[in-house]
Amino acid sequence: MYFYLMILCFIFSLIAQSSVNNTFQKYSKIPARSGLTGEQAAKKIIQMNDLDVQVEGVSGQLTDHYDPRSNTLRLSEATRYNNSIAAIGVAAHEAGHAVQDGVNFFPNKIRAALVPVANLGSKAGPYLALIGIFINAYANSSDIGMSIAYVGVALYFFAFLFYLVTLPVEFDASHRAIVILNSSGMLNAEELKGAKKVLRSAAMTYVAAAATAFVSFLRIFAMVNNNKRNR
Repeated sequence: MYFYLMILCFIFSLIAQSSVNNTFQKYSKIPARSGLTGEQAAKKIIQMNDLDVQVEGVSGQLTDHYDPRSNTLRLSEATRYNNSIAAIGVAAHEAGHAVQDGVNFFPNKIRAALVPVANLGSKAGPYLALIGIFINAYANSSDIGMSIAYVGVALYFFAFLFYLVTLPVEFDASHRAIVILNSSGMLNAEELKGAKKVLRSAAMTYVAAAATAFVSFLRIFAMVNNNKRNR
């Protein structure tokens, strides 16, 4: 069952990634009537919200992100210097994260707090679970083995929790972006439809990541539990 669920998650991830690439490419060819570039739109939103945030470039495509540690909004070249609907939408979304940081958006604070343990859990959790299972199966230390295995399960749970908390953070940033773009007139009603499609397709990649993390967590948890029963 878990194998088929992982296949479904993999297919969902491929579809989501293909959708965001195709949607971004489509609306990156349509210039906004305001003539604003992504960088200009981001700076305007930052100024409207009285934020002390710097805007700079970052290499790659669709690598745009906000760094709360340095209060820096980084935009890829395709977003920063482009005056398209897609560029403005993506830039506004990342500026939305800066606004979240400025108003201490609670889910954002939870996600930031989860980063260290989530990174550890995603890297070490599965290995600790497997090591614990091995010790439980082949050594005379079942209690130690199961303890190690459940530590691995707990660590990976925090990795899944990070992906889960990311969803409301991303959805809220997109909502803030659309509201600001609409109220400020940076995009008109028709252009907003395109921006929504870009941000909606991007959001699906986060949903796919959360679904994959959840199925992986269930698989690891089931492996540990089955090993305990078979001991």
